[in-house]
Amino acid sequence: MARLFARPPWPPAIVWVPALAVAAAVLLPPVYLFVRAASDGSSAADALFRLRILEILGRTLVLVIAVSVGSVILAVPLAWLTVRTDLPFRKFWAVLTALPLVIPSYVGGFIVVLVLGPRGMLQGLLENLFGVDRLPDINGFAGAMLTLTLLSYPYVLLTVRAGLLRLDPALEESSRGLGHNAWSTFFRVILRQLRPAIAGGALLAALYTLSDFGAVSLLRYETFTSAIFVQYGSALDRTLGAAMSLVLVALALSLVAGEAFTRGGARYYTTGTGVSRPISEVKLGRWLWPSLAFCGIVVSAALLLPMSILGYWVYRGVAAGEPLLFQWNTVRNSLTVSGLAAGATVAVALPVAVMSVRYLGLFSTVLERVTYIGFALPGISIALGLVFFGVNYAPPIYQTTGMLIFAYVVLFLSPAVGAARTSLLQVSPRMEEAARGLGSTPLRVFTSVTLPLVLPGILSGAALVFLLTMKELPATLILSPIGFTTLATSIWAAASEAFFARAAAPALLLILASSVPLGFLMLRERR
Repeated sequence: MARLFARPPWPPAIVWVPALAVAAAVLLPPVYLFVRAASDGSSAADALFRLRILEILGRTLVLVIAVSVGSVILAVPLAWLTVRTDLPFRKFWAVLTALPLVIPSYVGGFIVVLVLGPRGMLQGLLENLFGVDRLPDINGFAGAMLTLTLLSYPYVLLTVRAGLLRLDPALEESSRGLGHNAWSTFFRVILRQLRPAIAGGALLAALYTLSDFGAVSLLRYETFTSAIFVQYGSALDRTLGAAMSLVLVALALSLVAGEAFTRGGARYYTTGTGVSRPISEVKLGRWLWPSLAFCGIVVSAALLLPMSILGYWVYRGVAAGEPLLFQWNTVRNSLTVSGLAAGATVAVALPVAVMSVRYLGLFSTVLERVTYIGFALPGISIALGLVFFGVNYAPPIYQTTGMLIFAYVVLFLSPAVGAARTSLLQVSPRMEEAARGLGSTPLRVFTSVTLPLVLPGILSGAALVFLLTMKELPATLILSPIGFTTLATSIWAAASEAFFARAAAPALLLILASSVPLGFLMLRERR
């Protein structure tokens, strides 16, 4: 009987072979970037320093730090208010405060230019009321920080909300029993327990800022990503672009390592079995109206104002006689590639998740960690690696839909692996071992026993990949087949040429379509 439930010493080939192939695919772009840059290392290094590499690095780091800190400052109070207090309509606020996640940075960037630019909508209003003929220039660091902070804080919000929902209320009750009030308990107990969630969310916000191309380009703030894109588009020899991408890769991996260091080695779980109990609500009292005002201001600035501005520009374009042309092939392209990317990503994520949970060891741990590389790297670096590889070694698939979907899989594999792994951890291996003991093959056990139980987690991962793919811009711009347009590329093309009315309609459509998977994720969280 003991032998019947013994863990297999090595996973079957149907598990480890696909998992190893997935890891090799994820490593392909950064490895090829390294090979390309190393082929002309001395001249590439000299050119890097001629391009003010340290100045661009400093500007990038300042923006990353500012957006990460700003995101934490906004997200932690919002998460606490929507989980642990008696805030009215908490579920309503929970959804609204998370929805800015669906707004792409390039949409947020051109909205900021429209409203706060030197000759923008706010300046026009102030000129009519007070005779103000010009506002300070919003372009540069201020505009980029404002835009990216309002669009990045939901990354921190979602991780902190998840941490609060899992936090044992007994910790707070013990603190209150020792004489600490609600504020003291929050800072002494809750905030310390949320340290991993805050660090993880801040890392996502930092990586999003590091990889951003749309907002920094529209607001004319030079970072590594924008400099690489300019170099890629203007240079005949793209070795320098590969070298700059490697610097960006090193910076992204440094952020990942820094998050692990910040999280530290302390334990954040209870050692006992624990008892499930309802979360006790903190009474806001006289802080009720300030809390509602805070939620309202953030939602208005990050969601309602952008949606209203887009709607206004759609109306303005139609009123001026501009036809409201919906290129349905563009909509179809976006939905198609996002759906294919979501399906392909969760399919290749399953072997890695099974390896990391059912066959725990050094080999499986390394394979799982490798999947994080793609998510830690900016889309432009992944795209450049695939461009260099495709041109030299795989011309038949260069600039095809297949290569574009492959890039999406590399970029967004980590969230799919995480969702599948979390669901698989909740499935008892005894059920699988019993099925194998009855003569079922590993493949039949997986399809008939494991897959139905982990399907909700797989669907959550697919929804998240769909959302991220809909917004992705740099990889789509570089790797799309000739003549293949998506909502993201059509918005970018119109906004970069200052055709704001033409960009507003597809931007609204993109936001509405992306809200569906996010709503699915939020509904699953509240169950």
